[in-house]
Amino acid sequence: MIDLTLLGCGGGMPMPNRFLSALCISYKGRKILVDCGEGTQVSMRICNLGFKTIDVICISHIHGDHIVGLPGLLGTIGNSGRTDPLTIIGPIGITEAVKGLRVIANWLPYEINVIENPKDTVLACNDEIKIDTLEVEHSSPCIGYSFYLKRMAKFDVDRAIENGVPKQLWSKLQKTTEEIEFQGRIYTPDMIKGAERKGIKVSMITDTRPIDEIVPFIKDSDLFICEGTYGDDKDIEKAIKNKHMTFREAATLANKANVERLLLTHFSTAMDSPERHISNATAAFSNTIIGEDRLELHLSFKE
Repeated sequence: MIDLTLLGCGGGMPMPNRFLSALCISYKGRKILVDCGEGTQVSMRICNLGFKTIDVICISHIHGDHIVGLPGLLGTIGNSGRTDPLTIIGPIGITEAVKGLRVIANWLPYEINVIENPKDTVLACNDEIKIDTLEVEHSSPCIGYSFYLKRMAKFDVDRAIENGVPKQLWSKLQKTTEEIEFQGRIYTPDMIKGAERKGIKVSMITDTRPIDEIVPFIKDSDLFICEGTYGDDKDIEKAIKNKHMTFREAATLANKANVERLLLTHFSTAMDSPERHISNATAAFSNTIIGEDRLELHLSFKE
């Protein structure tokens, strides 16, 4: 099971009832943080989410509402007793941005590894979650993220017996991709595994216009988290000018990509009640949720 907490659902500036962009993904005691706007630490404390086990921080782009909370968080992680290295992923310019922000978070008891605009998959949470990125269209370099938790193939007891695999190797072979030598014979994972099973896919896209490349990137996501800066269809000109999306545009992407559920976030400060505009989203994609600070969702493998 993957646990997700929407720590902040605001865009632009923090509001009394809405912190800025941040999402926490938890899996087997390890955490991935996506964006780190103002209020991230407060939300984490309210939700009793620990800081020490954040292994990866993914930054969508270098605008204040997505990254200003980072130096304080890095210091808090250090005060939590962390000594293991931490990875920060981000778009073009993230290396320089982290260096600048660390002027006030310089002395840390752990190393920071920065990956700028990655082209290859990055592994997290003990290599069990695959992180992929997509360059999107905003007013500064910006990337979207896809997180995929691969599921082990179903164990096939008949196949294991047929291949003469000793019982003491069944569990080991199911959890590895490597061959195992035992009593002079080589055993491989395919000797005990059945059909592949679908994993869990979570995609997060913010901030951008709805470019065509997003659809294949988020395709078949169990959860698609997307910016909905503007709820009213009448704000389309603002969305185009500021390179953001309306609720309907985000929902249209969800529909085209065959995702299971859409979570809207990153609401404009001018939008006091995003739920008033939900019909603009559900007209294009019915299974839509309006985000709110500290909303918790839990995703499990399907049989």
